[in-house]
Amino acid sequence: MKLETTMFSIGEAVRPAMAGAITLAERWRSGVAYNPLSDRIVQDPYPLYAALRTRSPVHRSTLLNGWLFTRHADVDAILRDHRRFANDPRKGTLSPRQRALLPPAEEYTLLIIDPPDHARLRALVNRAFTQRAVRVLEPRIRAILGEMLDDIADPGAFDFMRAVARPLPVVAIAEMLGVPAEDRDRFSVWSALRARMLEPTITQRERAAGVEAGRAFDAWFRPILEQRAATPRDDIVSALVQARDEDGCLSERETLNMLRLLVVAGNETIANLIGNGMLALLRNPGQFQRLRDDPGLIPAAVDELLRFDSPVQTDFRRVLADCEVNGFTLRARDNVILSLGAANRDPGAFDDPDHLDVGRGQGSHLAFGRGIHHCLGAALARLEGRIAFEMLLERFPRIELLDERPRFRNGIVLRGLKSLAVRCTSA
Repeated sequence: MKLETTMFSIGEAVRPAMAGAITLAERWRSGVAYNPLSDRIVQDPYPLYAALRTRSPVHRSTLLNGWLFTRHADVDAILRDHRRFANDPRKGTLSPRQRALLPPAEEYTLLIIDPPDHARLRALVNRAFTQRAVRVLEPRIRAILGEMLDDIADPGAFDFMRAVARPLPVVAIAEMLGVPAEDRDRFSVWSALRARMLEPTITQRERAAGVEAGRAFDAWFRPILEQRAATPRDDIVSALVQARDEDGCLSERETLNMLRLLVVAGNETIANLIGNGMLALLRNPGQFQRLRDDPGLIPAAVDELLRFDSPVQTDFRRVLADCEVNGFTLRARDNVILSLGAANRDPGAFDDPDHLDVGRGQGSHLAFGRGIHHCLGAALARLEGRIAFEMLLERFPRIELLDERPRFRNGIVLRGLKSLAVRCTSA
């Protein structure tokens, strides 16, 4: 799934109680305030998105220090335009404190590197994530998920996130990278710590833990890179080492950055797809029954679930030169906030967008982004989502929600559940 990094942290400086006061001027000015720190918004951001699209579709956010776009047409246009909009946060307007919180330039990943380096790095990993390359993983992913379902001690009451949604993508990406089974748990922990670094709400303690997790990633992978250089395997790590050693177009630091990214992107976002998707289906039993009656709808349903409750809610860009977007003027170095979640519920792009329709064929969601930064792992996400829902429906004739109000984790960029208590009835 698509990931992006934010340009600053508001976690230490602004608490939820303060945020309401800070954004009060926004409400006076436009009739609506964007306060992503509010627990009410964290749990259900979609009413706010609808208000923003209607009253202030290009909204000045005080907390995020930028222009927030919520309409599908605007977000789509900016995502496609890498010549006028940059990913590198250094090209935006930052305070000294914000600039001090940026990661070292040498640790920038593919997600926030602009051309021409972006094209060079992207080309090195594109082949590993083509639909054909990912399709060969299906038998192994099915076997992994089958073992996980067998291991559920009490199907009558368990946490779906802990038993299925989180471990499945961890194991899948670990196998792609050649990570042995005994190291998967630590990779899951490191990935979660690194994912928190994508959030503006991160605290200094969380940031320190994320930095340490990055060092742990590197320490684990360095000897593996040496091993793959001496004895290559048929995996992504060997392909990256070959590009580094033979073509000379990839440094060791870039190789490690790429591996860090693949672990996080292949874990957190796909877990959110499966978890958010299951919750959406359980809250819409008629649509869930449609999938039982016609499993052939599941591939389309995965894309509808991505649209309906996007695992990645927010993306960011920086304006390179004065320009206009559908009539709205932006200035060089303006910060731009793109609400993928709002764009994916835009009635200008989708009929009845707040209704889940697993057979929807109309419209084009933005959950994977657009343009040169379109999600590298889109094929893998679709594959894992399809397999998860196919096998769950095959295994369990009945799946019920035990907690009517499961809680989402605090986040502006990523949207995912803390837990999801369910009851499954076996055949």
